[in-house]
Amino acid sequence: MGDGLGAMSGKSAGSGAPVIYVIDSVTHPLPLAEAAAGITSNVVRVPVGSWGDDLTPWPAPALRPGEKDFGGRADETLARLVGEVGLRDGSCAVCGYSLGGLFALYAFAREPRLTACACLSGSVWYEGWIDWLRANAPDCSGRYAFFSVGKKEKRAGLPFRHVEEDLAACASILRERGCEVDVALGPGSHMQHVAERLAAGLAALDAVLRRGPSAPSPCVSQRDDDEEQSDDKEHGEVQVHGAST
Repeated sequence: MGDGLGAMSGKSAGSGAPVIYVIDSVTHPLPLAEAAAGITSNVVRVPVGSWGDDLTPWPAPALRPGEKDFGGRADETLARLVGEVGLRDGSCAVCGYSLGGLFALYAFAREPRLTACACLSGSVWYEGWIDWLRANAPDCSGRYAFFSVGKKEKRAGLPFRHVEEDLAACASILRERGCEVDVALGPGSHMQHVAERLAAGLAALDAVLRRGPSAPSPCVSQRDDDEEQSDDKEHGEVQVHGAST
């Protein structure tokens, strides 16, 4: 059994405000306070004890010899999350980074009460994931998904080499199911610009949760390739227009 969920905490905007649940690591927490500055929704940190077990949708072999295999306990984690927080229709979103991003997307596909999700540098390379999403993605009319990935993430080798193509496949599948989707390609590798990537995802979700039913989805602009000269000169992720950042 994985370590499960820890005590939730976060930034409160009032009991009636929408809620964004951010999947986080107990041992290596995300810079959530920095990234959530200016967000008008409630932002709730959801710490997960066993990252490779509790966030993966089914068991899979480890990426490298000697590492622990993935446990595939995402269904248990989702059941605990839903049981502890009691999701409200139309006013909840989920956000995650890396394997947390994979879980956010999985939860979005499994739980219709989640209005939106942000899959940030998500582990969409996971064995069998694209085929599962293609076969199981529900009708997503009226819902929203935000994807982001760093331009250098594909340089890490297999299975990350095709992460941009895998992410594009996820976006295409959800669009075919009626989902509004934004995809942001930003600077850096997987562990660079985490705060900026998280801030952009939270801002996109916040805008969707706060907008009126006829308002357009957030418009994401990308930086030009020539702005990314070196790691030392990279300063930010993407800009999300029409949202608090």
